[in-house]
Amino acid sequence: MRSIVGPERTSPFYWNEEVRPGLRVAFTSVEAGNLALHVGDDPAGVRNNRRLLEAAMGIAPGSLRFMSQTHSNRVATVGDGAADAPDADGLVSRSGHEPLAVLVADCVPIVLADASVDDGGTGATAVVHAGRAGVGNGVIAQAIHVLRAGGAQDLSGWIGPSVCGSCYEVPEAMMLEMAEGIPAAASRTTTGTAALNLPAAVRCQLEEGGVKVGEVRGVDALCTVENSALYSHRRAPGAGRIAGLVWRT
Repeated sequence: MRSIVGPERTSPFYWNEEVRPGLRVAFTSVEAGNLALHVGDDPAGVRNNRRLLEAAMGIAPGSLRFMSQTHSNRVATVGDGAADAPDADGLVSRSGHEPLAVLVADCVPIVLADASVDDGGTGATAVVHAGRAGVGNGVIAQAIHVLRAGGAQDLSGWIGPSVCGSCYEVPEAMMLEMAEGIPAAASRTTTGTAALNLPAAVRCQLEEGGVKVGEVRGVDALCTVENSALYSHRRAPGAGRIAGLVWRT
């Protein structure tokens, strides 16, 4: 996804696909610029990056909804009195009409979507921010619960770029503790030290929640640490954040 978008500008998307008729899921690259307001960049520059991204998505300026992410298990719903950037790590659009974004730089970005109204579903969408804390505290299950409570029954999910199980080194005790509840989380680095495989843990939790996991194919490595086309806090602290996106066309 490196096509030109306007004069001298490469695509802001690392992966961008119509996953269902009229529904697109995407993950940005460093070409989109930093999209986070909390890493020390000039706020005007970040807001301009967001406007350019909205233009590339073909959505109205200012319509993309973000969260204030704090590694919690809180899930907010657009239109339920939530602030413009609610303090949450999951964000739900009951109709799927509001474009949603989740920001990461090693944590796992997740996009969820129910079947469309035409196919007997609710059309609801959601984004989830799942780092080590989020995987451990049940933010994924909570997001699925909120969607199911709204009537969603045919959920699909997409797991975006994040640190891989060979690069996320942690203390042995931390790995063993998480593996007690989520065996798929246990991993080892290339040198044999303890590590966590968050993408595998996320996939396991999605499948346990009855979510069909779609594949993100046709791109290079999805490990943010290994791939310079993606932001990584471990590789370059404070450099920026990529976004996981879902919107209707």
